[in-house]
Amino acid sequence: MEENHKKPIILFDGICNLCNASVLFIIKHDKKKCFLFASLQSDAAVKLLLQDNIKKIDLESIVLIDDSRIYKKSTAVLRIAKELDGLWPILFVFIIIPKSIRDMIYEFIAKYRYQWFGTMKTCSWESKENKNRFI
Repeated sequence: MEENHKKPIILFDGICNLCNASVLFIIKHDKKKCFLFASLQSDAAVKLLLQDNIKKIDLESIVLIDDSRIYKKSTAVLRIAKELDGLWPILFVFIIIPKSIRDMIYEFIAKYRYQWFGTMKTCSWESKENKNRFI
């Protein structure tokens, strides 16, 4: 369990279909199992954010907590892609694009994600083989 606390943690909107599909995609392409996950709506996420003195986080943002640093929106997405297997780390090259432009694109998708991809009433990502990846 102590080893898990040192792993990067991805906080995501647990009722968003796009976000849940993204978590499943990350799990599939994270062969090293370096990421842990928690829904932004969970008690675990609230505790993690309070621990880092973040009182409120927008549900329209993915959050990556890695080595006591917090990354949000497009920066979190690119840092996650950097650690995945296959060609996905190539996407990290987009970090050279100014954050304001990257986040503008991210925020546009986030704004319409419920309309485009829908929502669910509860999180459905947990399976027996992945249960230990969620906190």
